[in-house]
Order: sequence, then C-alpha cells, then structure tokens
Amino acid sequence: MAESMQWAFPLAAQPAPTDVAFDLRAALDAVVMLHSEIAEDAFTASILGTERLGNGVVIREDGLVLTIGYLITEAQTIWLTLNDGTAVPGHALAYDQASGFGLVQPLGRLRAPVLARGSAASAVTGAEVIVIGYGGREHALKARIVEKREFAGYWEYLLDEAIFTTPPHPQWGGAALVGADGRLLGIGSLLVQEGQGGESASGNMFVPVDLLEPILDEMLRFGGPARPPRPWLGMYTGEAEQRLAVTALAAGGPADRAGVQPGDIVLEVAGERVAGLADMFRKVWRLGRAGVEVPLTLTRDAQVLHLQLRSADRNDFLKKPQLQ
Repeated sequence: MAESMQWAFPLAAQPAPTDVAFDLRAALDAVVMLHSEIAEDAFTASILGTERLGNGVVIREDGLVLTIGYLITEAQTIWLTLNDGTAVPGHALAYDQASGFGLVQPLGRLRAPVLARGSAASAVTGAEVIVIGYGGREHALKARIVEKREFAGYWEYLLDEAIFTTPPHPQWGGAALVGADGRLLGIGSLLVQEGQGGESASGNMFVPVDLLEPILDEMLRFGGPARPPRPWLGMYTGEAEQRLAVTALAAGGPADRAGVQPGDIVLEVAGERVAGLADMFRKVWRLGRAGVEVPLTLTRDAQVLHLQLRSADRNDFLKKPQLQ
C-alpha cells in the first residue's frame, strides 16, 4: 500500500489554502484510505478482486465513513488509515445497491475532522470543484463539473443524475467531490470517457451526496434502505449501435439459469420494446420486487427467443459482513 502513495499531482493542479474560502487542511484530513479484504469464494471476488483499495469520507463525529459500496461488498476485514498514518479497523455497516453508497463504522477512535455534506443540486456545469483522495494535498485535484446527467451501468445500476468531472483523479473510488463552500457534493465511483464539443476526455463519475439523506437513518438501523429490493437478473448488458447486447452473466444468477447467453440481443421486457439500457432497467423494476417473473424477448443467431426469468435479490448472493 505504501508504494501506491508515492506520487503527487503537479503543484499547479493541487488546490492551495489561498485558493479556497474554507479550511482545506480539515477537508483533506476528512478523507481516509479504505483497504478491504474479501474471501476468494465471495460472489464478487472474480469481478472486483479480493483486495480493494480506495477512499472514504468521515461524515459524523462518531467517525462514520461514507464510501462507494463496491469497496466494501463482502468485505471480511476493513482498515481505515488517516493522513497521519493512524490505522483503525472498520466494519461494513451498510450498502445501498440503488445509490451505490456504503457506510463503514470504525471499530476504534477515528481522530479525523468531519466533512460537512452539501447538495449536488446546487452544483452547476462548469463549476470549479476539488476531488480529494487519501494522502493530503498532493492527492487533491482541482477540477470542474462538465456534465450532470443520467447514468446507466451494465451491472444493473442507474442514477437519474450523476456528476461528471474532468480532469480525472486516479484514486477515484470513494474520493470526495468538494464544492467551493468546502462541503461534500458526491462520492467517486468511476473513471469514464466524456465527450464534449466533439472531443472525448477522461474524467470521473460521482454519486450525488443528496441520495444519502433520505436513506441514511434506515442504512444505520437496518444495514440498507427499508424499501423492497429491486428484481435482479444477473445479466451484464452493454449498449452499442442502438442495440442492447448481453456481454456476460453472473454464474448461477437468474439470467444464467434461464438460458440467456452472452451475445444475445435484448429486444423487449414484458412485451415492451426497450429503448436503451436505462429504459430496460426501469421496465424490469416496474414489474415488482425481487422474485417477480421477468419476460424477456431476445434474438440469438437471427432467432427470436421468449424467456421467463425468475428475478432475485442480489443481496442473497453476497457474503454478509461479520462483526469481529
């Protein structure tokens, strides 16, 4: 882990205390390194790996850490490290599949400042922001918001409005997106290619922190929101040339059991034509809660197939965190 810290952004790309109207040092120290270890037989191990390194943000006085959920999914052990080198074990307290947020409770005193939460709704395209990864000012990057729009992920994930920034931060997972007032606007999720003015540029996608407010209490009490789980197909689907192609399947998942194959083209959900990945997800989720039958119309080798998938709750396939 130490070797991964031996780099720095150019000074001109780093925020300076004189550039901002808030306590930059406190904001930097509110971002911690998150290191998790996952069992080799875990459901997500083959996709996300058994050792995951990213960031988390301290959001409460008791040390509660907000991060991106894939870093802590099925985690057996979690360590939180402060900028001064102090390391504290943590417990994966909650994960919300819909937003992608994860919460980690430190199992010891986490002497770090709290980063106050703002609202991404007030952040406009073109606004200057700071992306903060663990490691102090050297790992903080001056950036700007280039777009706010819908985002659909092939792993059955959808945000009505995500935040996209440029230039890219290489430590994007769980990184803090901070506005001009020093408040948290979002949590880093992905490295993406964004097109603007006919050109393509790398950047990061952030989950707006606004999505946390309605579900935080339920995540703390129940380990996740109290709403019914969405139907999950275990079908990884890509969108290209106005077609939805199945690229991979979760082994033993609903689509795999129903006979869906990589390369199949998705045409309809419950007899309704699909118009893109986001539209497909919404049509599936409208059918009911996890466990509902999902009729799919596919094409394979010029043949039209009609399959019935018994959806599932994705969480049933995951190893649950154990409090040590």
